[in-house]
Amino acid sequence: MQLVENDKVRNGNREALTALRKKARTTKTSVPSPFESMMKNTGNPGSRPLVKEVCATCGNHDSNERTWMMFPGTDVFAKIPFHAAHIILEKDQAKLDHEAKKLQSYVKEKSFLISEKGVLADKISPGVLRSLVVLKDKP
Repeated sequence: MQLVENDKVRNGNREALTALRKKARTTKTSVPSPFESMMKNTGNPGSRPLVKEVCATCGNHDSNERTWMMFPGTDVFAKIPFHAAHIILEKDQAKLDHEAKKLQSYVKEKSFLISEKGVLADKISPGVLRSLVVLKDKP
């Protein structure tokens, strides 16, 4: 049950981050890295810094523009800066991803113990269940 709730929240966060990227007209890979920015600006050095920090989500979007956000786990809406909104969502998403991996690992472990005891032997052979439990996700 907790795994399902976690997935619902993760999907909501993912949708919110996608909406923010659409508003800023960026994707995960569309904003140049600081190194790319530095190399582009080396031809005409001036009084500006060599490296301009560019947020991968904000891009050229005004990061101080305020946007509405409902804080995770509450019913409170607030109008906060665009940059702060996506930072909060990205941190929450990382935490939820970690929690999901922990829960999936726990479910696999318990399923493996059940299969070892032969409880599901009449429905699924222990060898088949064991092979499903030891499957690894590749990044």
